[in-house]
Amino acid sequence: MVTRKRLRTFLNALVLYALAALLIGYFGVNAYNGDRGLKAKEDIDRQMAALTAELDRLHAEQAQWERRIALLKSGDLDPDMLDERARALLDYADPHDLTLVLNRDSQPTATPRP
Repeated sequence: MVTRKRLRTFLNALVLYALAALLIGYFGVNAYNGDRGLKAKEDIDRQMAALTAELDRLHAEQAQWERRIALLKSGDLDPDMLDERARALLDYADPHDLTLVLNRDSQPTATPRP
């Protein structure tokens, strides 16, 4: 009888320790792989870094466009910017301009445009 009681006590303790280890393991795995775990935090941090870099690039592009628009305003009209935009929109070239004609098979050649 004494041996059965000791065996039962030992098995009860063993089962309790095993259950505690399984419970700790379950929470440990979820803390790493779960929806709000360490792995998800790393993915969110990586996404945030990529989006921050894209936002910085877009801010720089916006500032560049704002500078170009400011040059085209009537009070501060820059003649070079106006000339550049007019030539680009009208596909116009001055007879004294030097243009490059690109042939796919040969090297680019510089020819004056009539």
